[in-house]
Amino acid sequence: MARDTKDLLKKVRKIEIKTRGLSNHLFSGEYHSAFKGRGMAFNEVREYQPGDEIRTIDWNVTARFNHPYVKVFDEERELTVMMLVDVSGSGNFGTVVQQKQDIATELCAVLAFSAIQNNDKVGVIFFSDKIEKFIPPKKGRSHILMIIRELIDFTPESKGTDVAVALRYFTGAIKKRSTAFLISDFMSGPFDDQIKIANKKHDIIALRLYDKHEEEFPDLGLIPVVDEETGDLQWINTSSRDVRTAYKKAAIERNARLKETFAKSGVDFTSIGTHESYVKPLMTLFKKRESRR
Repeated sequence: MARDTKDLLKKVRKIEIKTRGLSNHLFSGEYHSAFKGRGMAFNEVREYQPGDEIRTIDWNVTARFNHPYVKVFDEERELTVMMLVDVSGSGNFGTVVQQKQDIATELCAVLAFSAIQNNDKVGVIFFSDKIEKFIPPKKGRSHILMIIRELIDFTPESKGTDVAVALRYFTGAIKKRSTAFLISDFMSGPFDDQIKIANKKHDIIALRLYDKHEEEFPDLGLIPVVDEETGDLQWINTSSRDVRTAYKKAAIERNARLKETFAKSGVDFTSIGTHESYVKPLMTLFKKRESRR
């Protein structure tokens, strides 16, 4: 076995052990409550019996028959879970503990293991400013390990980011309603229309990956900064307060625009930094969804 393949399998195994453990202990129950709870498939009504939950009462039928009736739900056992992963150049940016691409890989693995524990299918779309790869939804551990291997070892053909392209492709490719995690730093052109359309048909959750030095420059004097997506090199004087202020202001405006896009299209979203663990933001997001059910 070639050394490269050996190293790759080692990395896959390491990620599997970490993320599977997290998924077993933390996420699979939360995932079930957040994505597979009541309200998925409404089946029929029947007469109220003592002990039934009051919130299941169907008030329209109750009013018609002058007697309490409750809704009976068939929980849809199987979801299709799609992961739309940004594999563009800026994923290589990370100054603190890890790169954005490392977090994306672990997030996908945790979500995928939580999904298969709940009997769901998992598929992936890798995108840059074009569709780089589509892995159709399937079940099973070997499928998940193949996805993790691809995430670690994938080299995109293009370095740019275009979220609109990914959403348009996803809406066309996946016919059945699915739950989709859109994982990116969202340094992309506008995608407002595409996310609105996609979220009407599917249930989209946006996970924004960021590095805090993309939002605030430390005072490091004159530094060379390479744009990972264009390859352009610029020298920036980080000792200048004006430069640092302008940089921070641009980041705040960019984040506010992004928040507004998600709010308008009804998409749940959270931000995860390269300097922190993704466990807390993910749990908070799951809990928020659960409380709305």
